[in-house]
Amino acid sequence: MTATVLRKELHTIIDIVPDQSLPAIKPLLTYLADDYWKPVIEPASPEEIAMIDERMKDYEADPSSFIPLEKIK
Repeated sequence: MTATVLRKELHTIIDIVPDQSLPAIKPLLTYLADDYWKPVIEPASPEEIAMIDERMKDYEADPSSFIPLEKIK
């Protein structure tokens, strides 16, 4: 069984659990998903650092060529 199929089955089960039972299963699901919310952040590779440095130089040369994040949202 693939992870996608299993996730769909679990979603279906959660959707049909009676409302009064949801508080009982929430701690278990929270516990099982805990590692998901703690991703491992790896240091940037030399290539990634070079790309960041290049973009920083581009920005410093012409800040108006960049779109602020507030305008993207």
